Amino acid sequence: MTRALRIAILAHSTNPRGGVVHALELGDALTRLGHEATVFAPDTTGAGFFRGTLCRTMSVPAVSVGRDVRALVETRVAEYVRYFEPPERRGFDVWHAQDGISGNALATLKERGLIASFARTVHHVDRFDDEHVAARQRRAIEAADHLFVVGHLWRDLLACEFNRDACHVGNGVDTARFSPVPDATDAELRARLNLPSDAPIFLAIGGVEERKNTVRLFQAFAALHAQHPTSRLVIAGGASLLDHDAYQARFAGMLAHGGAAARAVMRTGTLRQKLMPALYRAATALVFPSVKEGFGLVVLEALASGVPVVTSRIPPFTEYLGDDDVAWCDPRDAAAIAAAMTGALDGACRARLIPRGLALAARYDWNNTARAHLETYHKLREPVHA
Repeated sequence: MTRALRIAILAHSTNPRGGVVHALELGDALTRLGHEATVFAPDTTGAGFFRGTLCRTMSVPAVSVGRDVRALVETRVAEYVRYFEPPERRGFDVWHAQDGISGNALATLKERGLIASFARTVHHVDRFDDEHVAARQRRAIEAADHLFVVGHLWRDLLACEFNRDACHVGNGVDTARFSPVPDATDAELRARLNLPSDAPIFLAIGGVEERKNTVRLFQAFAALHAQHPTSRLVIAGGASLLDHDAYQARFAGMLAHGGAAARAVMRTGTLRQKLMPALYRAATALVFPSVKEGFGLVVLEALASGVPVVTSRIPPFTEYLGDDDVAWCDPRDAAAIAAAMTGALDGACRARLIPRGLALAARYDWNNTARAHLETYHKLREPVHA
C-alpha cells in the first residue's frame, strides 16, 4: 500500500477568499483520502483561519503592512521563507503553493536548496501596473515544477503566455454545509441583518471590487428597485490583500446620491462562516456579474443552497454552467444585469433554475478535486528533510 503523503499547502491569507477556501477544502479532502495535509497562511492576528477544518492548519507569524502591494508581497514572502528555514518545519513530501506570494516563497526555498520542488495552483492571473509585482507573479509561475488550474481559461492562458502545461483539477462544493435545508442559523442571520421575509433579497459576495463589477451591479439594482421598491441588495465579504480604495470611493459616491435604491443596499463585511449557508438561503438570487474570476466558487455554493444565480456569460462560468443552469447577463451592460435579475424573480424561471442548480452542484465533489492532484503529488514526492 502506498504510504500516505505529507503535503504542505500554502495560502496567501486566513481570510475567506476563493483560493483560501479551495486550499482548506483540498486539505480536508486529502485528509479524508488518508493523506496528511497541513494548510499554512500568514496570520497577523493569530486567530487562525476563518473556519474549522478536518486537516491540520498552521498560522505563519506575520506583521501588519499598509496598502502598498509591493511592500505587502515582499513582507509576506520573507515571512514564509523565514518560517520554513528551520529543518524541523520542512518535514513534507510535497510542497504546494496556492498563490503568487507562497509561490515566490517556495521558489526561494528551492533556489537555496531547502526544498527540491513544488507545485503551484494558478487560480487566475492578474494584471499589475507595478513591474516588480508583475515580475513576482511571473516568477511564481515559471519556477514551479508543476502547475494546477481550476479552469480551462487559465490552462489556455498559461500555455499561450508562459508555454506551460497545467493539470486541470477543478473545484467542488460541500453539499452537506451548503444546502436548501434550514437550521437554527437562518433565524439568527435574518435577525442580525434585519432582513424581511417577504421582500426580494439579491445577494452579492466578494465585497466592492472592480472585478466584481459592483458599480454596474448597483446601477442594475437601482433600475430593478424602481419596479420592486421592497427589494434589497446585500453585499457580503470583501476581505482582500489588494487596494480597492479608489473603486470603493466611487461606489460610495454613487450610494451617496442613489436615493431609495441606495438605502436598500447593505454591506455586511465578512460574516462568520457558520452564517454563510443561511445567508445564501435568505437570498432570492445570487447576483455575480464579475468581469474576471478564477472560477467563482460562490456560484456552486448558491446553487447547492437552492438559490438561482445571475452571472456573466464569460469564461470561466461558461465552462461549467449550461445555457439553462443560471440567468445569464452581459457584465458590461447594467441593463442586461437588471433584466437577468428581474428574470430570476419569475416563478417559472425559478422553477426551472433551482432543480437544475441542485443537480449541477451535486456533481462537484471536493474528493474528486483532491484525487486529481495525486498523480502530480507522487511525481513531486521528495526525501523528507529531518
